[in-house]
Amino acid sequence: MRLAKHQAIGFGYIPSETKHHFLVRIPKNTSSDVVIYERFIWDESEAQTSELEEKNIKVIIKRDKWNAVKSVIEKEFNRRLQINNIIVGKFKIGDIAVERLLGKELILLLWAIEDSDPGLIAVAIKNWLGLSAEERWWLFTMANASTGHYSAKFGWRKAIRFALTENPVDDRNGIQGNLVEMLYKQI
Repeated sequence: MRLAKHQAIGFGYIPSETKHHFLVRIPKNTSSDVVIYERFIWDESEAQTSELEEKNIKVIIKRDKWNAVKSVIEKEFNRRLQINNIIVGKFKIGDIAVERLLGKELILLLWAIEDSDPGLIAVAIKNWLGLSAEERWWLFTMANASTGHYSAKFGWRKAIRFALTENPVDDRNGIQGNLVEMLYKQI
């Protein structure tokens, strides 16, 4: 007997469970930046308008950098959603809701690459994938507590960039340096 998949919006977001989520806004114009908001209200209408204010923006990412990580994020999130028997999502033009914990992980990776050299994105992805979900949540929480606004690019936020983009991954052995130790050295 096969259980029915749980219905969700976007990537695992179920409004009846919580209103807290992240909203990824991908504009039609392919040269426009992608904007991610943290929200605590879900509009029942299709057009999301609540809390789409400057104060709720977590990150603004250049489209080329978004395109460089989008498929990896989709694959990682959908793998975990399938494990939990939740319908998978896809990043497409428009507004995409992301469940709050997955949203924290998304923001962490985007904070790491937002001001980095595009050549370092592959290293950031490998390091991000090398972290457990709980480690990603913790790092997001630490950075968000002091530098959660999109324009606050210092402290923990800067340390995350260095830790994920400059912490070498040894592809031969799958060895990753100690990210937490590196973070403490950066701040």
